[in-house]
This record gives sequence, C-alpha cells and structure tokens, in this order.
Amino acid sequence: MDKKAPSGNPSRPNPLPGCPMAAAFAAFGGKWKLTLLYWLAHGETHFAGLRRRGAPITPKVLAEQLRELEADGLVERVVTGPVPARVLYRLTPYGTTVLPVVEGVRVWGETHLRRTGGEAAPNPAMGCAGAIG
Repeated sequence: MDKKAPSGNPSRPNPLPGCPMAAAFAAFGGKWKLTLLYWLAHGETHFAGLRRRGAPITPKVLAEQLRELEADGLVERVVTGPVPARVLYRLTPYGTTVLPVVEGVRVWGETHLRRTGGEAAPNPAMGCAGAIG
C-alpha cells in the first residue's frame, strides 16, 4: 500500500472493506483534516492563510492533507491566475455535507477540554471555538 496515495485514490484500499466508519476516517480522519474542514467552513482561503492559522502544521503536511481532502472531493483547489498563481482552497458542495460531523466533534472537544482542564489556544486564530454557522 502506498502511504502517499491520496485517500480518494482507488489504488489505496479501504482497510476494512464495506465498513462505513473506515471509509469516513479514510476521508476526513487524520491529525489536521477536521481542523482544516472547520477553517474552510468559515470561508475560502489560500495556502499561506491556512499555514499562518495552523502554525504547528508543517507546509509538507498541510499540502498532503489538502491533497487528500481534494482527492476525496471534500475540498477544491482554485487557481486564480497565471503562474505563480495564488491558489484558494474551499469546501465543495460535497465537503459541506461533512460539516455536521465536524461541528459535533468540535462541541464534544469543547466539553472534553473543560472536563480535562485543557488550555486555550495559544493563538485565537488557531482556535476552533466558534460554531459552524
């Protein structure tokens, strides 16, 4: 199995064929995908904007996560001009269908942070405190 193959790549088999949970986690599981979907739910943005917002995410990992979300049809990459073009990322209509799941995870995480005494985000831009509208 090629670990670098995007989730939407048919050559990368589902680890549990026929299991909806495995299919869901293949599409939006991972350390940063839910957070990226949350940020993109608040509007399209360019790579540098996502990079600034998610300072601990390395550019390599950010690019990989965005490519996988794009391969699964959740995010689209929009080139806005000639090379070197500014590229925008935004949710696709299909990507918006996962937002109730993202919001549910955010609400649960908020409760979990309060329960465990978790600390606030060091940078409010990195926080995910607001509800998805």
